[in-house]
Amino acid sequence: MSTDADKPVLIVGAGMAGLACALSLHQAGLPVRLCEASDEVGGRVRTDVVEGFRLDRGFQVYLDTYPRTSQLLDLPALELRPFEPGALLYREGKLHRLMDVFRRPSSFLRSVRAPVGSLSDKLRVGWLRRKLSQSSFAEIANRQEQSTESYLRDFGFSESMIDRFFRSFYGGIFLERELQTTSRMFEFTFKLFSQGNATLPAKGMGEIPLQLARRLPKGSIGLQEKVCRVSPQSVTLASGEIIEGSATVVATDGSTAEQLLPESSLPKTEWRSTTTLYYVAAQSPVKEAILCLNGSGSGIVNNCCVLTDAAPAYAPQGQSLISVSVMGPCGEENLSPKVIAELTNWFGPQTQSWRHLRTDHLPRGLPVQRPHREPPTFCQEAGLWICGDHLSSASIEGAVVSGQQTARALLRERNIETP
Repeated sequence: MSTDADKPVLIVGAGMAGLACALSLHQAGLPVRLCEASDEVGGRVRTDVVEGFRLDRGFQVYLDTYPRTSQLLDLPALELRPFEPGALLYREGKLHRLMDVFRRPSSFLRSVRAPVGSLSDKLRVGWLRRKLSQSSFAEIANRQEQSTESYLRDFGFSESMIDRFFRSFYGGIFLERELQTTSRMFEFTFKLFSQGNATLPAKGMGEIPLQLARRLPKGSIGLQEKVCRVSPQSVTLASGEIIEGSATVVATDGSTAEQLLPESSLPKTEWRSTTTLYYVAAQSPVKEAILCLNGSGSGIVNNCCVLTDAAPAYAPQGQSLISVSVMGPCGEENLSPKVIAELTNWFGPQTQSWRHLRTDHLPRGLPVQRPHREPPTFCQEAGLWICGDHLSSASIEGAVVSGQQTARALLRERNIETP
């Protein structure tokens, strides 16, 4: 006769939170069973192979200084390919180089002369870098909150610097150019960018969750298993099958969690949307692994980059893969011609030969993170555990932290020592 100790902990969702939770429980000796509605693990961190090209679900990067996630992953196995610490910013008909001069001192004069903000603004970037390098992640997490926009103004940055640089650079991170995301998230990511690199795994962002999945027991992850009902010790699949367990963790995105738990006190998840267009070119328009930003104050493109300049395996040999990000859903059919027309001003007539490969409309790009929102990192309601980046910070790191903390709380409840 089986006992509750023999039954697995049921985890709904095999995104980064669910995988991190499952791995912590597995390492502590508990059996786990993940139910994933889609055909692959990873949630929003996915990579599709189309005609030999590796297409992430929207433009994403991995910050190699994520504290908890970098401890969890085998980073050398991912073969992380870094981007340059800086950007090319389009303004006044040209691309201007704006670099982290602490790591690229040879770019000092070009960065100072770039028509982006004033000399005072550029000095303030250094002051901000120093301030945050001396702040721990715990101190940042407990700092008084405001919007990123008001934070930058209070720090003394000019409207030109905010409009021309921060709205485009952080627009690509927060998926909103209004900069209404909490200043805690801004400080957290600014510190990470200052200390490390934005990178791509050599074979795509999807390799990150796949690496975690490979460390779980064979047969512990069920794909295309949509859960339609949850209880503290069972889940019911859309097929009608009931799977029993010793506990249930809901590790889905926030909106799906709300649907599964309509009577819960979970805050309603709002979403930032984005659209990413992928193009194939015979050669790179920039020939270096660097982000290109729209600092013109007009147009629909927020940022673009040549993924293969950083990670050549993203495309078949001799081909360049270009990612272009547009804020918001932008679901109109003639979006690609508008993007190409705009980028012709950036890169010249070569853009007319680019081949449009795919457009990803992502209405659920990132959960909204406004100031004065105090998520619990994870929670327990009606005997169910709930985790995900909607309860933490909207990032890979936030999902991992939420999943790990859920596992630790569940283990404490059973008086099991955490590994």
